[in-house]
Amino acid sequence: MESVAREVTSASFEQEVVEASFKLPVVVDFWASWCAPCRALKPVLEKLANEYAGKFILAKVDTDSNQELAARFGVRGIPDVKAFVGGVVVDEFNGALPETAVREFLARIVPTPAEKLRLEGMSALREGDFETAESRLQDAVRLDPAHREARLDLVGALIARQAYSEAAIVLKDLPERERDERADRYSTQIALWSKGQTLPESSELTAALERAPQDLELRLKLGERLAVERDFEAALAHLIEVVRGDRGVLREQARKTIVEVFGMAGDQDELVSRYRRMLASALY
Repeated sequence: MESVAREVTSASFEQEVVEASFKLPVVVDFWASWCAPCRALKPVLEKLANEYAGKFILAKVDTDSNQELAARFGVRGIPDVKAFVGGVVVDEFNGALPETAVREFLARIVPTPAEKLRLEGMSALREGDFETAESRLQDAVRLDPAHREARLDLVGALIARQAYSEAAIVLKDLPERERDERADRYSTQIALWSKGQTLPESSELTAALERAPQDLELRLKLGERLAVERDFEAALAHLIEVVRGDRGVLREQARKTIVEVFGMAGDQDELVSRYRRMLASALY
């Protein structure tokens, strides 16, 4: 049988496996030419790759030539087969399994039509094509309303372009039992946005604060407004001043908003760490 697998090396792994897995599952076969079980598994994987006709990518890594890759992914014995989806390993098996077992493995990782749309949407989002991303994610949710990840990805995409009202509608249909940390974070962002709609524009609040720099209530409002606008550092700077300057209701409200901003800015590790230390110092 003519090989349908792509040979992958340390130099091409990021592009051929990690990046490619954002569009389709990539099944990586870690093997070596001297390995008899590897030779037994090879025709099974290639037969199924032909049968699945483009629903997943089959890649092969020669562990003798790419020992650093084998070490990186904890390969102890071969053949070692790992499935990558969204840049990470989502399933794996070791040894020359029979065809029925390999089919079961593939059934767990090959995307449903809705999942395929979700992967396309997330790929478009990473490439900055927000219109396509949102369209694919909406299609995924329509096709499978119970697809939690597609729904949350759509909420995130909507929040990214500050379409908070639409995001709230999509999130509302997620059952309470399926809520996780990401859902809670999005809910917090939507609630903060909703509160921000009752506040003046940040430019107006900034001008007012320049006239009355000791007005902590005004400073709190500006911090909340800046958080809605995702200017997290400026928001935290004002909110921490409220915590330092008040010992009552304003202080607690500012503290809660700071914690909410930490959740929203979770990918900004240095900023969050710095203000966590400042908050602890201001409180204690």
